[in-house]
Amino acid sequence: SGKELYFVNNVVDVFNAVSVLSGYSIGAFDADKIQGDNLALGVGRSGEPYVGIGRGELNIEGMPVYRDMVGGVGTPTSDNERTKIDVGTTSILVCVNVYADEMPVDEVAALSRSLLEEHCAATGFSVRVACA
Repeated sequence: SGKELYFVNNVVDVFNAVSVLSGYSIGAFDADKIQGDNLALGVGRSGEPYVGIGRGELNIEGMPVYRDMVGGVGTPTSDNERTKIDVGTTSILVCVNVYADEMPVDEVAALSRSLLEEHCAATGFSVRVACA
């Protein structure tokens, strides 16, 4: 859209950079704000409430959507305000939407880890690959 890149915080910016470098849509969430034990990938329903970060109420009908037990937390175009990463975030959950062979998933994980260690002093990584 011709807009300049903007600073959010180091963690969000790392995953924005990984998204650009890998070519994949990446959802990065505050893991402590996820309700329940897992996320399910589904399709947005008509009238389903969804508030995108900095975008307000969005229509996600027909779009892929990650849901926790409360509702949608992320789509390929916008993460949800409810689970966004902020200055109080201490644990993150990252979903990489792989639709093609832009960059192997293990390389995306290695790049993410390297940038988080370098720019966020992050430690205690756990990587799990799930295919749908």
